Amino acid sequence: MVVPPVPDDIEETLLGGPMHLTRREVEEEAGLSGDLAVRIWQALGFPTPPDDAAAFTDGDVAALREIRDLLDGDLVDEEMVLQLVRAVGQTMGRLASWLGDVWLLRLSALLPPDEPVTTDLVVTALESTEELRPAFERLLLHGWRRQLAAAGLRAAAGTASARTDPAAGLAHLAVGFADVVSFTRLSRRLDADELAAFVERFESAATEVVVEAGGRIVKTLGDEVLFVVAEPVAAAEAGLRLAERFAAEPGFPDVRVGLAYGEVVQRLGDVFGTPVNLAARLTATAHPGAVLIDGGLAEALPRDDSRFDVSGLRPRPLQGLGRVRPRLLRRPRKG
Repeated sequence: MVVPPVPDDIEETLLGGPMHLTRREVEEEAGLSGDLAVRIWQALGFPTPPDDAAAFTDGDVAALREIRDLLDGDLVDEEMVLQLVRAVGQTMGRLASWLGDVWLLRLSALLPPDEPVTTDLVVTALESTEELRPAFERLLLHGWRRQLAAAGLRAAAGTASARTDPAAGLAHLAVGFADVVSFTRLSRRLDADELAAFVERFESAATEVVVEAGGRIVKTLGDEVLFVVAEPVAAAEAGLRLAERFAAEPGFPDVRVGLAYGEVVQRLGDVFGTPVNLAARLTATAHPGAVLIDGGLAEALPRDDSRFDVSGLRPRPLQGLGRVRPRLLRRPRKG
């Protein structure tokens, strides 16, 4: 199924008006320098259009004016604006792509068999669903506010801890990876729709497990998820529950998990540092269905906790980290 090139009708429907302004006209009306306007546009994830191309709407002018007003205050500078715009561009780009895929699949399902999705049909469907847009935009705003509140609470908790420095982006966290075993081999046997359904099933279940354990998904990578958890016990629970959840899924491959605990740098929603690299290496070396943890997390777990059994393994070389002694995290054997 191939969708023809997108016409101006779609852009006008979604952007609320025609693209009738050139880059120079937008910059003049918004009152921003050309250099900054171009950097903002690129940070959003779009290439710079030719000078004489009518590629912008009145909405673009309004957005740039909002940014100009922000820059008039003392709390926001150009670098902060570009960081925030980059985060918005990446997040909204992925969300738009995701929703577009889901929407096209839904549209295809409503058509008679073998009838293609045409440009005219896409435009008609967009116009007919325009009434849903305000409700969806309110949902996006509410979701953003809830996430912002959660981030504020995490920052407040970090400020009260001697082991974190929120101002510098430093935090003491458990970092984990969960990886689908033999995903490359599996993907060769699935068609595009089956592969998409498999990835959605994995990401959805992994997110549910991590969130219920008290953690946060940092990003998903198709056959792998990266997550963080503040409390060592909650991190151990998240790792074990991930392995257990997918072991119980009929017809689902095993998932292996690696966890490391220590100081990380948090920046623009992502995490960096030795624990991240260590967790990734532990995941790569774990057996199917196993959960490997580092010494830092093993030491942080209560020794008398009846939910966990930690056993040391032989030291092994891990790329970029030297020889490391992993620990195998399991549930205690019954009886």
